[in-house]
Parts: sequence; C-alpha cells; structure tokens
Amino acid sequence: MPLLMQEIRPSERPRERFLSCGAGGLREAELLAILLRTGYKGCSAVSLAEELLKKFGGLDGLSRMDVGEIARMKGVGLAKAIQVKSAFELGSRLSRQRVESEKMDEPARIYALVGDEMAMLPYESARVILLNTRLHLISVEEISRGVLNQTVVHPREVFAHALARRAYGVLLVHNHPSGDPAPSEADLRLTKAIQEAARLMETPLVDHIIIGRKSAAHPQGWFSFKSAGYL
Repeated sequence: MPLLMQEIRPSERPRERFLSCGAGGLREAELLAILLRTGYKGCSAVSLAEELLKKFGGLDGLSRMDVGEIARMKGVGLAKAIQVKSAFELGSRLSRQRVESEKMDEPARIYALVGDEMAMLPYESARVILLNTRLHLISVEEISRGVLNQTVVHPREVFAHALARRAYGVLLVHNHPSGDPAPSEADLRLTKAIQEAARLMETPLVDHIIIGRKSAAHPQGWFSFKSAGYL
C-alpha cells in the first residue's frame, strides 16, 4: 500500500530532498510530485506521480497528453493538470530562447528551437522558420496542422510567409507523431517541390527537418534532408 506523504520521513520528502540534493538528485516522480503537491486518500503525491508516469509511458508520453486526459486521472483534476502542462511548456520555451539569437544553420539548433515542443504534439504540424541574411531567426509560422500523420503543405504557404516578412531564406520543419523521424516518400516529394519553388523565388531552402523522438536508430531525434545529402 502506498505511503501517505505524512508517513514519509521529512528527509525523504520531495521538497526536502530538493533542498538537500538539488533538482538533479531527484527522481522524475519526485519532481512531478512537487508540481502535484498532494495525492488522494491512501496515495501520496509521489505515488500519484508514479501512477501518472506509468499510465502515460514516462515523461515523454505524459508531455503528449492534453490537459483533459491528465485531469481525468484520479487525484489530479484540472488545476494540477494545468500545472503539469505549464511546466512542460516552460521547458520548451527555455530551450527555444537559448537558441533564438544563434545562427540557424545546424539541425541541432533547429531541434533546440522547436524540437521539444513539436515532439510532444499528438498531431502532425508543419512550420516554416523564416531567416534573415545572417540566417538568424525572424519568426516561426505554423503552415499546416493535421491529424496523426495526415497533413497538407503547399509551397505557396511556405513562401507567402517569406514574402510577407521579407525573409532571405526558409527552413521547413514538421514532426512525425509516431516518433520515427525517417522520411516517407511523401516527405521526399514535398522537399523536392519546396526546393524547386525556392529556386524560382530566389529564397533558399536552408533545410527540411523532421522531428521525432530519440531512439537507437535516430539518437538525435531528428532527420535533416541537408545532412542526408538531399539539399
């Protein structure tokens, strides 16, 4: 039977362990328990955190759930679900802010800019990243949103934003909700179409990045058409 928080020795409670060990010394369930603050009758905040991680497949799976799905878990509710989702969003924004002023010419930087957020999406999203002559960020615009792996991207959507913002070049980024960033035949055809349009518009297609999740086959969690020699 799970221990209640008051039954856990003070030195082993998440907040006290945070102060003594630092955030890096806590398990994922303990960090999540600090956000949840309380559990429910017969279940401590740590035990509830463990239940959440088990049900949704760890932090990665939990990050993909919407507020309603998390809130339906016993002992969670809407307020706690919002706190959990807000924490994931803050992490994504921090990663993005760290690279916004850097040159956007490396897949790893593109992943740092949008990868954490896009990898959490349960649907497919396509974004165009607009760049100035120094390849620094102008803006990120969503140009298509699909359900699972079905989405439609047209070159005119990409370059309409580029023209409106007077961008020098563009990056195309989309995610695979399956987690496998390997390109499909449709992805290859899309890249070729965007590349041809880019030549006509004299607006370079700097890269096309597919966002997935880290795995043995794709340890970086992304696929770059430029790095693979397609661009």
